[in-house]
Amino acid sequence: MSTSEVGGKPDYSPVSWREYFDQMEDVNVGLADSRDVFRIYKAGNEGPLLVLLHGGGHSALSWAVFTKAIASRVTCRVLAMDLRGHGATLVHQLEDFSTQTMSSDVASVIQACYGETPPPIILIGHGVGGAIAVNTASNMLLPTTVGLVAIDVVEGSAMDALHSIQNFLKGRPKSFKSMDHAIEWSLKSGQIRNLESAKVSMAGQIKRCEVGKADSLEQASPVTDVVVERNEELCDPTNANDKENAASESVYKWRIDLSKSEKYWDGWFRGTSNLFLASNLPKLLLLSGIGRLDRDLSIGQMQGKFMMQVLPPCGHAVQEDNPEKVADAVASFLFRHKFAEFRGENKCSNSLSR
Repeated sequence: MSTSEVGGKPDYSPVSWREYFDQMEDVNVGLADSRDVFRIYKAGNEGPLLVLLHGGGHSALSWAVFTKAIASRVTCRVLAMDLRGHGATLVHQLEDFSTQTMSSDVASVIQACYGETPPPIILIGHGVGGAIAVNTASNMLLPTTVGLVAIDVVEGSAMDALHSIQNFLKGRPKSFKSMDHAIEWSLKSGQIRNLESAKVSMAGQIKRCEVGKADSLEQASPVTDVVVERNEELCDPTNANDKENAASESVYKWRIDLSKSEKYWDGWFRGTSNLFLASNLPKLLLLSGIGRLDRDLSIGQMQGKFMMQVLPPCGHAVQEDNPEKVADAVASFLFRHKFAEFRGENKCSNSLSR
């Protein structure tokens, strides 16, 4: 999608999830007195099920543009979920971000949606979501899993970067004057490098918060002037009164305080490379740069234990920055292992290229 412009400037107004997914659901998991509610987005109704797990601080909407791209290439179903503490998911144990708990969440959501016999599953995870995908596969929590895709999750480079995460969190704005403003910041800061993706995914990262006159907007990062929201329903998926409150003074703040999950950071990634290599499933590793490979994965890659593709120039949010190339890589992986069939013209072009 080309950058749309308003008055010669980029258009940073948000876009609805409906442009990319078929439906949105809130899935109840657990006992009635301690029920957790997970927000999911779905697309497609036949073929294998791609379970998409986002990275830390992001949401299921980070997979929006990729979902549209992969659905145009192969016959498949997609289920993207907001992990606990993220997006519009609501859980009782707000402080539990352990790998075991988050992996169990994935299994519980799939069981709630598909019962004991879900379709063939390909787990696809980015960053922390990639580590959760690896753990879910390693513990065989979803018996119908047939494939595993990890995107920019490498134990060595992740462990090296842990010390800088708090500095990154402290350095970003605490709030924004508008959704448009947040989208603009995400692009100018380099967090996301694709305008189309930022316009749909930032709604999963921030939410509208009402503030008193004393609070004002002085803490909101002043990149642009306050603008009128052009799609209020996106600003806070959990707030049904957004339209009624549009006239009141508000800012947009991060949905999750990632700094509070620090004690789990090491556990998310430690041992991930060996678990990935030990899995007997067909595997694909997508990276934003070759320098991210650690020693174990480098050896495994030379031994042909998994498929790998480097997709520069991208930031860490690979599937947002370059959704078309990620979709190409995943589609080829699915076709190679006979998990899915190419659609129409893609089927013809693939047969010509072989």
